[in-house]
Order: sequence, then C-alpha cells, then structure tokens
Amino acid sequence: MVTRKKGGPSTDGAGSVLSTVAGPSDPTLPGSLGSANPIAERLLEKAGGDADLADERPFNATKPLEYGAEALTPHTGESYAPSTPLATASTSTENIASSKLGDGIPRLGDNALNSSLDRVRADDTEQRLTTNQGIPVSSNQDSLKIGLRGPIALEDFVMREKITHFDHERIPERVVHARGSGAHGYFESYQDLCQLTRAAPFAYAGKRTPVFVRFSTATGERGSPDTARDVRGFAVKFYTDEGNWDLVANNIPVFFIQDPMKFPDVAHAVKPEPHHAMPQASSAHDTFWDFASLSPEITHMLMWLMSDRAIPRSYRMMQGFGVHTFKLINTSGEVRLCKFHWTPLQGTHSLVWDEAFKLRGLDTDFHRRDLWEAIEAGNFPEYELGLQVFTETQAESFPFDILDPTKLIPEELIPVFPVGKLVLNRNPDNFFAETEQVAFCTQHIIPGIDFTNDPILQGRNHSYPDTQITRLGGPNFHEIPINAPLAEVHNNQREGFHRQSINRGRVNYEPNSLAGGCPFQVGRAGFVSAPESVVGNKMRGKPELFADHYSQARLFWISQSAPEKAHIIDAFRYELTRVETLAIRIRMVAGLVNVDATLAHALACGLGIAVPPPLPLATSLPLPNYAPSPALSLLSRPGVTGIRTRQVAIFVAPGVDGAAVRAVYAALLDAGAVPRLVGQRLGQVSSLDGVPLHVETTIEVTPSVVYDAMVAPGGDDGAIALGRDARVIDFVREQYRHGKPILALGNGAGLLSAAGIPTTLPDGCDDPGIVSMDPALATLAIGQFRQALARHRTFERDTEPPAV
Repeated sequence: MVTRKKGGPSTDGAGSVLSTVAGPSDPTLPGSLGSANPIAERLLEKAGGDADLADERPFNATKPLEYGAEALTPHTGESYAPSTPLATASTSTENIASSKLGDGIPRLGDNALNSSLDRVRADDTEQRLTTNQGIPVSSNQDSLKIGLRGPIALEDFVMREKITHFDHERIPERVVHARGSGAHGYFESYQDLCQLTRAAPFAYAGKRTPVFVRFSTATGERGSPDTARDVRGFAVKFYTDEGNWDLVANNIPVFFIQDPMKFPDVAHAVKPEPHHAMPQASSAHDTFWDFASLSPEITHMLMWLMSDRAIPRSYRMMQGFGVHTFKLINTSGEVRLCKFHWTPLQGTHSLVWDEAFKLRGLDTDFHRRDLWEAIEAGNFPEYELGLQVFTETQAESFPFDILDPTKLIPEELIPVFPVGKLVLNRNPDNFFAETEQVAFCTQHIIPGIDFTNDPILQGRNHSYPDTQITRLGGPNFHEIPINAPLAEVHNNQREGFHRQSINRGRVNYEPNSLAGGCPFQVGRAGFVSAPESVVGNKMRGKPELFADHYSQARLFWISQSAPEKAHIIDAFRYELTRVETLAIRIRMVAGLVNVDATLAHALACGLGIAVPPPLPLATSLPLPNYAPSPALSLLSRPGVTGIRTRQVAIFVAPGVDGAAVRAVYAALLDAGAVPRLVGQRLGQVSSLDGVPLHVETTIEVTPSVVYDAMVAPGGDDGAIALGRDARVIDFVREQYRHGKPILALGNGAGLLSAAGIPTTLPDGCDDPGIVSMDPALATLAIGQFRQALARHRTFERDTEPPAV
C-alpha cells in the first residue's frame, strides 16, 4: 500500500487541493490547507488517498492476459485497498449527517439496494391518509369547490394529484431549467413563528429541517454554459415532518408574463429559433425581442435580465425570491400574506458581461465547479430566509396588485425580516440520481402555507407535476429516493411506471372495511385550505392594476448605481444589436422610453437610430411614482463573510521573491481565500531565497476570468520574465478591465507598467483596487488588498469603451 508523504506544516500546493483543475508536479502533499476546518482536513486526506490509489497501478499488469492462449483462462483483475475510506468517496462531506442523509458512515463494499424487499414494503394499518408528499389529507370525499354547487378550484392539489396518478397508472430534458447543480443541507429556524404559521420548519427556534437545493439556468439545454445571461432557478426542497415543501424560487423577484396561458409563448420565443435551432442559451435573437416588444408587461423583468443580476458570480452569491405571494396560516386559522426572500451571507455579487462571455468558452461548468469546490472544502454556502408579511388590508392600499407576478413589494414598503438560515453542507454522491432526478413542484406545500390566486402560481401548480410525469417516466416520481419525503406516505395509489413500494394487503380504495378503514383521513389535523369567499362571472382577462407595465421597471432603474445603469445599457445594446429586424429594435426602444428617457436615448445612440415615440400605455389610471429603493442595487449587499472562497492568482516565475509569495499565500489561506501559484508551465521555479516554488496551475488552463484577484510579487528576474509574456500582459489587463483587485509587491509593479495599467481612476483619484508597496510592508499591503477583495470589484474603473 502506497502512502503519500506530507510536506510538514507547509501549505505549499494547498490551492490545488482546494481546486478541481490542474495541480503541481511535486508529489508532496501540503501539511494543511491553511485552517483547522475539519472538512478541509478530510479533503486533504481524500486527496492523498486518491493519489495513493493512482500510484498503486503504474500500468495495467493484466493486459497481456487478454491475448492468445492466456486469454482462454479468465483472470482475476487487480485490486488495491485504499489507504483511507475517503479515497473512494464521491465527496469529502459524506460524513455530514441528517435525518434525510442518514448517519453519513459509508459501508465499504456494500450496496444497500441489494437487500430483501422488506426495505420497500409498506403497510397502512392504523395510518392516516396522506398525499404522495406525506401531507395529511383532511377530506377524501369531495373536491375543493367554490361553494357547494360551484366549480372545482384548480388549486385543489389533493384531487389533482389523485386523479393525475390514476390517469397515468396505465402507461404507454426538463423543458426549462435543464442546466443545474445541487447540494444537500439544512434549514435552521431562528425563532418560533407559530403566531404566523403552523408550517413545520418554523415550529421553534433552532429547529433544523433537511433540504436539497437545485440551482439552474432557465433557457439553455443541459449542455449549455453556466454563465449565460439568464434568470437562475433557486429551488429548495424541505423534507419536513408533515411532508415535502418545495419553495421554487428564482434569483429575480418578478416574472416575464402575467397569465399562464402565455408561458408556452415566452418559452418558445426565448428558446432557439425553431427553423435553425439557434442560438443556444441566449435571448439575443429576433423571436424573443419580437415577443418582448409586443408584450410590455415583460418590461420590469427585462430590466433585471439586462442587469448584472442575470450573470451572478456564483450560485453562492445570488439572491432567491419566491416571486409569488403566498398565504401563511397559523393554528387558529388566521391568514396573512407573504413573500419569500433568500439572501446570501457571502453577498450578492455578479460577473461583468465580458467576463461571463469569455467563461462560456473557457469553463462551461464555472458555477457548478464553484459550488462543488466550496462545499468540498468546508466553505458551506449560507443564505438567510426572510419574509415580507402583510395583511389583505395592507395589500389593498398598495399601488399595484399583489397577485401580479411582474411586480415586487419594495422593502421600504414592507421590510424583510429574517426567520432562518439555509446551509448547504454536502455535495451529492451521484449527479443523475440526485440533482437530475430531483423534482420540484410549486404545488408541494404543507399545512401552514397556502396559495393565493396569483394566476402564474396557479398555472405552475398544474404544469410542474405534469412535466415531471413525462420527464421521470410516470406518476411515481415521488418514490425516487431524492424526492421521497421523510414523512411516511400512506395512500391507495399502487400502480403506474416505476412503482417502488410493495404494498401489503388486498385493499387499495377508501372507504373500506377489509383494511379496518385505513389509511383514514385526519380532518383538521391535515392540510386545510384557507377559506376564501369568491364571487364572480367566468371570464378571461386581467385586473386593471395589472396594466401598469412601466412604473416598477422605472423603480428598478432609478435604484441602480451609475456602473449598474451602464451595464444595463450595454446589455440592451448587445442583445438588440444581434437582432436582425430593425422594426423590432425600434419597437423595443419605444417601450423603454416609458421607463426612462436617459436609458432610451443611450440605447438609441448605441443602435444608431433616433429615439422613437413611446409605446402607448395600456391603462389610463395614474401611474405610481416610486422613490428609489437602495435594496435593489447589488452594491447594497456586500455580504458578511469577507474574502472566503475568493480565487486569487499569484504569478510566479524563476527569480520571484519566494518569501513574499509564501507570506501572501498563507495570509489569503488564513482568511479563507483560495490562492493559486500561476506559472507559464507546471514544475518548479527558483526563488530569491533559494527555496523553490511549485507551480500549481498555468495561465493557459486557468486564465484571468476564473480569478477574483491577482498578485504580482517582486523579484527582478521573475518580473522581467512575466512582463515579456503577452499572455500575462493580457491577463493583467483583463483583471484591471473587469475591476478586479491587484496587489503588486516591490518591482512586481513593473508588470502593471508593462501592461499599461494606470494607478489612478479615470477621475484622477487613487484606485482603491490597486495596492502597490515595498515587500517590507507586506503585512500592511495584504491588509489593504483583503479590503479591496472584500468589495469584490472596483466599478469606478468602468469606461466605455474600456480604457485598457
């Protein structure tokens, strides 16, 4: 058995263990990853074990046995015992335990599926009736109606689940959100919310509920790039005591359309054009903007989509919004209205468009890799769940309709208060079995939460489970392990594609006597819809307040900082420049005239057209005039975790100041960042102190856009060698152009000069994102560099066109 040696207390090479791309040619492992984080220590152990197993088999010794006379006798393959159980693990976080994951202790050489059928047998004796999500059923005799003689409500998910399952009992890629990544974790409630809701996750302070979260892009196919300009999904499955609750959120709080009848239209328009199936994962084409320019209700969503919100730096650094208004119901049956908000503790940060565009070709898995690496290293993503809670009376006073999914509630009107924390602490073992097969449905709610009459929500309640039936092969998708609730399931559904449970007994109906009346309905102990009086004629149309298409789009615009406004203009210009049809461009700009004259004028100039007259409004009602909402700007959400997980490139070349490199490397590791020694080739480079440095990755494998910052250490020979490399010069220029922090020590500043990087901003002020000092002041320099890195980006460098 091979056991790889460690480099004592050294952290050399730690950045490579924390990454999934490339690594040094030195076989010695770092002594630590720079912290006492137990997950990081497991990751280091896993890295050593992986390498040990690879070292055991330098070649295939049994290959000759496949030929000639030797092949006539079957041979035993080679096998090796791992030096650590972690060597064969999917993830360093497999020991994270919860009531959903189990105790986290792997049984080596065992497959839990290879056991008797007892593990899937189910019996209903003395059990209450539930839905497939484990939600107790209050009544199994009648559908939910509007009055005893009225029509059946579309929101009756109990009836629809039962009928849908029956419809698919005889059996003959996600359409949207196909591209995604997921993780396990838990939600911990901050307080007892029983005064607001009886929902199980909020029952008492400190209560933890297991979750599985899937992030996704909306429009691209499964093979599309992570960094496309797009709305992102943020779907959370809570495995609660009373069944599964799916909070199916997006990173944008509003929607494209106002009625589910239009969902196929907007999806068809934004997808690749049907005659040639292009472009992939992009809205920059005629059919989308033709639809958008004729559907002014989309304008608010477009402002978000053209903003930096549509190109997040990381899934760990984007907000999530439940979009729709829901109801909260307490044990007394009192009802309040609610909007759900997820806020990342690492701050809400974005890519810039040039960066995102280049990443599409350089690393299509950029967001997926980022999430995986952070969790593997024990840097668990954290988000706070906040609620906007209000009454029907308050809602009636708002200048918009809370059932309109193209509108948000400004936080200045109804503040968001935090109620709990989401922590993602375990990567999946198998992408397909968990992330790809997980099924989220807006109709999966639990007692204490209920639907409103938001038409898009009502339509999604039908569409999501209907889609999963086709995608996952039938109505039993709830039995796939990742979808199965922790709450026990007992009902009379038995057949259909891929049935897993082997139900005992002869009874599959209710009422019955042959099974003792079981499973039995539980009355008010189960899910009970909030009573609501509804009177009205059958009709097609929308409430008049839905006709205000521009006021909240204007609110978003005036709430942005100057750089964010410039990015919105740039994004609109890029998208509409790619549109072939001039009339569509003009029509789109005409709609934006109703949002802001400056925006429309800048866009018209960028497209080489005159500013057209505004599109006519759809309402004669006076439009509300909102004050700016600072909460809508990314700059108001820097986060609270400092520079944790930020990727930092440290350039090394022969003759570099090794002592300075090691000091910066150790300080960044200590702060939770991920430093990497970047060179022109893998291997060793000499340093001024005589101790060689091992290059961890190269500039061709990990170019500028994958890093959040860079360091140019001193050393005459090293600085000269790097300054002669055009790739390094391009790297430095891109770091500057994208607003990244730059640290230059000693004559490392010469690299900035060689790249033509100014040390002042366009307005003549010092650039806070460039720290240049003598190596003797390295401690002070590193402190200032960390402050700049915590800001994420120096937007003040933005110029149009770029100056460098």
